[in-house]
Amino acid sequence: MRTTAVRKGDRWVLNGAKTFITQGTVCGTCVVLAVTDPGKKQRGITAFVVEPGTKGFSQRPIHQKLGMRSSDTAELSFEDVEVPDDHRLGEVGQGFIDTLKILDRGRITIGALAVGLGRGALEEATAYARVREAFGKPIAEHQAVAFMLADVATEVSAARLLVQRAATLCDGGSPFGKEAAMAKLFASEAAMRATSKAIQIHGGYGYTRDFPVERYFRDAKLCEIGEGTSEIQRLVISREILR
Repeated sequence: MRTTAVRKGDRWVLNGAKTFITQGTVCGTCVVLAVTDPGKKQRGITAFVVEPGTKGFSQRPIHQKLGMRSSDTAELSFEDVEVPDDHRLGEVGQGFIDTLKILDRGRITIGALAVGLGRGALEEATAYARVREAFGKPIAEHQAVAFMLADVATEVSAARLLVQRAATLCDGGSPFGKEAAMAKLFASEAAMRATSKAIQIHGGYGYTRDFPVERYFRDAKLCEIGEGTSEIQRLVISREILR
């Protein structure tokens, strides 16, 4: 993290930039993490509220994304942006720690998003396999295609249960960080496999925009990246089981 916040009396001066920020150009309020004490590493990061229109604060949309094109994504820049101390969120130095708690909940949301994409891919592939014929019969009657559908259906169902378990623990006030990471990891990678197989089942048509499976494939990739990559999820899970 390179964005910094330096205290100046009862105000803070922010300098730096943030990229790949969801809703970055349409938001009414931004929560910005900035380094306030470099020597303390993770415990030297503080959160601030910055409002659009503040002097020195600019927002630039990021276009030409692979998928999730209807989701606003932006780059934010801070040049001597001054915010009052009452715009600080939480205690000084606790911004990163507080953010980790939010990320756990966000991973459940991404897991649910991945389940939806996987389910959509399964439904489209199943419908297409029933009407597309090859060698005198619907391709759904060919074992190679039927088995792909079986694999996708099984993984989507398993992903849904993992997400539901994490959500239930969260709602009940129980620790759920490991379960959220498991749900997000499995569901996102299952969605990628599901959308890839859906394209395969559609054949050449799956590689065109005539059918929605190509969009599902592009959108699903973000689920392996957003709210922590698959590699980060494996790090979280392994630390929990080895602690």
